[in-house]
Amino acid sequence: MKGLSIYLNEPITDETSEWLQRMRVVGFTSLFTSLHIPEDDSSLYVERLQALGRLARELGFELVADIAPASLATLGKTWETAATLTDWGVTGLRLDYGIRPQQIATLSNQMMVALNASTLTADELTEMKAQGLRIDHTEAWHNFYPRPETGLDRTWFDEKNAWLQAQGLRVQAFIPGDETLRGPLFETLPTLEEHRHASPFASYIDLQSTVDRILVGDPRLSEATIRQFEAEQTGVIVLRAVANGQQRQRETETNRFDPARDVIRSVESRMNPSTIDLTPQDPSVRPLGTITIDNEKYGRYAGEVQITKRNLSADERVNVIGRVIEADQPLIARLGPGSKFRIEWVTP
Repeated sequence: MKGLSIYLNEPITDETSEWLQRMRVVGFTSLFTSLHIPEDDSSLYVERLQALGRLARELGFELVADIAPASLATLGKTWETAATLTDWGVTGLRLDYGIRPQQIATLSNQMMVALNASTLTADELTEMKAQGLRIDHTEAWHNFYPRPETGLDRTWFDEKNAWLQAQGLRVQAFIPGDETLRGPLFETLPTLEEHRHASPFASYIDLQSTVDRILVGDPRLSEATIRQFEAEQTGVIVLRAVANGQQRQRETETNRFDPARDVIRSVESRMNPSTIDLTPQDPSVRPLGTITIDNEKYGRYAGEVQITKRNLSADERVNVIGRVIEADQPLIARLGPGSKFRIEWVTP
């Protein structure tokens, strides 16, 4: 399950609606917003939350709001009436502090509640369960970390998630955006520090087997990234690459079902004769992510397109035709036997 973040410091406009409609088609089904409301903007936040809730309901998005006790009061609610936010289109609340276990348990019987994944303890969870917490309505959400060097450590993150999931909780984490970033630091909003300056799509693929819900922390994604998410809907991984002279046509290709240790081998390149010049040229070294085509010196292998999975030396029988950009190189390891991929040539 994947989702987006919409912040209420900006108005909900027709452009917001168009953006969300497009992203819904691409497979995004969740929205996150923060209700840590500045005092001077309280009335605007109420109006904007209601507008966002109407839009989420219309387009079929879940809407989860991060809320603090003071913000709840500003909305004219108490913990006893917080569940009535569902009337505004809010489907879940992320709870962190200032609320008792009994109140959390009661809320979980009325709507989805998200607990702080990083700070939740076994004793706290036991107490909430004793008060009647509905585990099937409860998730554990990690924070995002705006300041560089403060994102979570991967080993700790994985160990914590294993414990949370063993308790029956679904786990959420944030990945960075790459178009409009959120201030005041504009250093992206990931949960894991290793994702700080990583590709949003590569970060998403990285977390797929680890957590249950993945949200983009920053407000917007670039067009190139949206195309990657769009292709993933059909089971295709898009690898952006810089060409070295001739470009192979953009088409969906398949890694062989008997996968090689060192390279991704395109099935289609052997089946369909290449229009690329196969005379020997540019037999340079092949670091990870290098896109190559076997030249005429390779005999019956001539025309086979490969992507290197590790650093390889130069070979006079192999022409280098491009290189996967650094941001997308982690995706190469995700191409298993029979995986579909497409090379999208970009300007360096």
